[in-house]
Amino acid sequence: MDRRAPRRQNARMQPGSSARRFEGRHVAVTGAGTGIGRAIALRLAQEGAAQSFFARDAGRIESVASEIRARGGSAQAFACDVRERAAVDRAFDAAREAQGSFFALVANSGIGGANQSGAQDRFDDLVATNLVGTYSTIRAAERHLDPGSEPRHIVVIASILARIGVAGYTGYCASKAGLLGLVRALAVELAPQHVQVNAVCPGWVETDMALEGLDGMARGMNVTREEARRRAMTAVPMGRMSQPDEIAGVVAWLLSADARGATGQGIDVNCGAFMS
Repeated sequence: MDRRAPRRQNARMQPGSSARRFEGRHVAVTGAGTGIGRAIALRLAQEGAAQSFFARDAGRIESVASEIRARGGSAQAFACDVRERAAVDRAFDAAREAQGSFFALVANSGIGGANQSGAQDRFDDLVATNLVGTYSTIRAAERHLDPGSEPRHIVVIASILARIGVAGYTGYCASKAGLLGLVRALAVELAPQHVQVNAVCPGWVETDMALEGLDGMARGMNVTREEARRRAMTAVPMGRMSQPDEIAGVVAWLLSADARGATGQGIDVNCGAFMS
């Protein structure tokens, strides 16, 4: 029996449309409980997507799923740790059984923070979560992508630190830079199957993770968070942090018909802090 999510006849919108572009489409979003992931989930729900959320913190993603259902949308939560590939496979199998095959995956799960050499080095965990975990997630979703010749999508949330180096952030920089290589290789590998693979590289975004980063800077400089923020923004031409919903808008564009020719790309959204 075909258990794919029901689709309207005109589910694939024409370039330039925006209202409910993803009606009847099933999208997987990892790390949808907070920050950028939550903003992506809410944006895609607004545009009609049925969604499955994946994260270690089941409570957070269930809260977002409940919020979407309360607004008349479709969303379910599946707890899994992206570092455990078998658990990821089981979670995606369950999501496929519940809501059908996937139109898209947004791989957003990740951890941040500094790491230092020595006994407390977090390098392995940063790479295992951000890079290896994303790879495992993509492979789990790939097995359940919609059949046929219509475009399907994989979008990876990388970082400006995939582009630049920051002292003390070797694990984060390496893991995020690795994601861009992964995206390029998969874009070539999956192009014959009509799968577009792209990354978004945010800079400073107004999230809890960013505030934790500012607090770390403030401690290191012995200043307040507000002063650390002021100093950080001097390196940003627009002088501001991005908002989570701005990143969500770029993701929605990448999943739309307007982005039909985009694959293997790293889209920089950082208010000018890095320009390629």
